[in-house]
Amino acid sequence: MGKIIAVANQKGGVGKTTSAINLAASLAALEFKTLLVDADPQANATSGIGFDPGDISKSIYECMVDGLNVEDIIIKSNIDFLDLVPSHIDLVGAEVEMINLPNREEKMKEALKKISDRYDFIIIDCSPSLGLITVNALTAANSVIIPVQCEYFALEGLGKLLNTIKIIQSRLNTDLEIEGILLTMYDVRLRLSNQVVEEVKLHFQQMVFDTIIPRNVKLSESPSFGLPAILHDADSKGAISYLNLAREIVEKNAVLAK
Repeated sequence: MGKIIAVANQKGGVGKTTSAINLAASLAALEFKTLLVDADPQANATSGIGFDPGDISKSIYECMVDGLNVEDIIIKSNIDFLDLVPSHIDLVGAEVEMINLPNREEKMKEALKKISDRYDFIIIDCSPSLGLITVNALTAANSVIIPVQCEYFALEGLGKLLNTIKIIQSRLNTDLEIEGILLTMYDVRLRLSNQVVEEVKLHFQQMVFDTIIPRNVKLSESPSFGLPAILHDADSKGAISYLNLAREIVEKNAVLAK
C-alpha cells in the first residue's frame, strides 16, 4: 500500500501547493511511483505540473460526489513516475452537495483505496480551509505535512489545525500521524525568519523537518511554466531543498517499515 500524505494548512500563502507539487516531483525523480491529488478548487497543483484546469472534464470532484472510479481520471504527467488526479473549479460546490451523503467524510478515502497499492506515495494538496474537502483528505491520509512560513503570523492558526487533526484522529482516522512541520519561505538574512525557526523548533521539536525551504525565485517562477522547480532549474536552492525533503521522508518511512 502506498503512503498517503496530505499537505494541509488552513492559512493561505504558506507554500502548501508549492510543497505538494515539488515534493511529489522530487519523490518521482527518486523513482518512487507517485500520485499527486489536487484537492483544491483553485486547481493550482493541476496547472503547476502543466495541465490547463479549463481542459479538465473529470476531476476529483466527480469521484467524491458522483462515485466515479478514480482510475478513469488519472492523468500521466510529463514526469516519469508522476501521475495526477486533477481538480476543477466545480470542487467548490462539493461541500454543499456532499452534506447529506452517508459517510461524507470518507469519500476521498473510498476513491483512493482502489489505487493506493499502485503507488509508493500519494500526495494530496489540500485547500486553504478546514472544510469538508480537507477533512476528507485528512481522513484518507496516513499522515499530514503542515507547511509553516517563516513569518510573524507563523504560529497563528497552527493550534486550530492541530486541534482539527486531533478531532479527526479521535473520530475518523485513528491512524493519522503528523509527518512533520515544514518551515517554508525562509530568508537567512532576516532576523525574524531565524526567530520563527527557533520558536517552532522549541515548541514542536522532533515534529519539525530538518529540511527548511528557502525563499527562492525559481520556486516562484516555475508554476508559470507549468513545471516543478526540479525541471525548471534543478540546481536552484528551492529544487535542491525539496529533493532533500523527499529524501528525508523516504528515510523516515524506511525506518518505520523495518
